Amino acid sequence: MALRSALLLVAAMTVLSPAATLAQDEGPMITANRAAETAEALKIREAMAYAAELPRGAPQGDYPLVAWCEALIKGHIALGESLQTSDALDLDIIRLGKLEAVDFNTALAVAGARQSAAVKAMAQQAATAAAGQWAPLLAQQDVKARSEAFGLFFGLPGRCEHAARRIRENITAAPATLKDVGLDAATGLQRPDGSGGPVQAAVSRAAAPGS
Repeated sequence: MALRSALLLVAAMTVLSPAATLAQDEGPMITANRAAETAEALKIREAMAYAAELPRGAPQGDYPLVAWCEALIKGHIALGESLQTSDALDLDIIRLGKLEAVDFNTALAVAGARQSAAVKAMAQQAATAAAGQWAPLLAQQDVKARSEAFGLFFGLPGRCEHAARRIRENITAAPATLKDVGLDAATGLQRPDGSGGPVQAAVSRAAAPGS
């Protein structure tokens, strides 16, 4: 029963809610070099990520969220490594996951001194809850079941990336909204009253493969 619940939990994270479809290009988050990204494109991606609903149990605050994201991706890594797989795609997913985990851990370390005891406690609680989601699967002796669960994991919410950047850089201003970047909250598309080309071009750049 515990295994079935864990499998359902992993599968549920692959389903996007109506609000989450606004940020479909934000997930799964892949740690990558975005040095060439414009500030405008970054602002649009951030607005889309924060407009999307988070999975059930994910905290709203940036610092606790990053702790939750780190624990969740580390659990996925542990599950993948338990398979002792030689599959190139699985190994690459594990490699990218480790890069994400390092990014989150570094952000938490940099921002830690600025957090209150209450926020740190929330972060610890969130991380413990996220790690616990993987426990039934990691204890499962059936390799096939573990492999299926590993493959079902769609990835982290796009907000994880932006929350990590915000706490690392001590950004305290509220994230841009869809309205701020000229997008319609219902569709994620440029509003008819938008300023035109620059917004749509930035959306295209942000969503382009390899961007």
